Amino acid sequence: MEFKLIDLSKWSRKEYFDHYLNCTPCTYSMTLNLDITILLRAIKRKNIKLYPTTIYLLSTVVNRHEEFRTTIDEDGHLGVFDLMHPAYAVFHNDNETFTNIWTEYNFSFSKFYENYLSDLQRYGSVKRFLAKPDTPPNVFTISSIPWVSFSGFNLNLPKLGNYLLPIFTTGKYFDQNDRILLPISVQVHHAVCDGYHIARFINQLQEDMNKFASEIVDQFTEL
Repeated sequence: MEFKLIDLSKWSRKEYFDHYLNCTPCTYSMTLNLDITILLRAIKRKNIKLYPTTIYLLSTVVNRHEEFRTTIDEDGHLGVFDLMHPAYAVFHNDNETFTNIWTEYNFSFSKFYENYLSDLQRYGSVKRFLAKPDTPPNVFTISSIPWVSFSGFNLNLPKLGNYLLPIFTTGKYFDQNDRILLPISVQVHHAVCDGYHIARFINQLQEDMNKFASEIVDQFTEL
C-alpha cells in the first residue's frame, strides 16, 4: 500500500477543496438505478452471487479514479491511496444486526470471489461490528438494504466532516419495463468529488457490468 501525499500548493483542486472542506463543508449523495438485466442473467447461469459481484465491480471502478481514493490520514495529511479494498456489511437474521468484513481486492474476479467466500465463511457469523481483524486504512464502505427498493438514500456524518472516501449503498432490485434495476446510492465529499465524477463513475460501472456479463463471466466454471 502506498499513500501519495498531495501538494496543495500545486493541486488544481485546492480552491474547491478548501471551500467545501472548511468554508462550506459539504457532502452529498446521488441515488439512481443500475440496469443489471444482462449481469444477473449471466451470473445466475454460473451460480455466482450478486453481492460480491457488485462489490468487485464497485472496487474496480473506485481503483480507477483518484477522487475516490483521496483521503486524510491519521496524521492529518491529504493524499491518495494507490489501492483500495472494500469493506462490506453482512446481515445476521437471528439477531437483526450486521457485521463489517473487509476483503483484499484483486483485479482477477475469480481470485477476489474466492477471497470473499473465504472471509465470509470465517467471519460471516461473528456477532461483532468489526469481524475481521487488522482492517487497513485503505478501505471504503459498501452496504446493502436488500429488503426495499429505495429512490433516495442519505447518510448524516456530523462528526466526520473530513471523511472524504465514498460510501455505497445498494437496495432491492426490481422489474420495470422488462428490465431488472438495482438502486444504488453514492455518497461523497464535495471537497474531492463533483457531480461530474459521480456521473463518470456510474456510467463506467454500468459499462463494466455489461462487459462483465458478456465477456468475463463466461471464462469461469461454476463457483
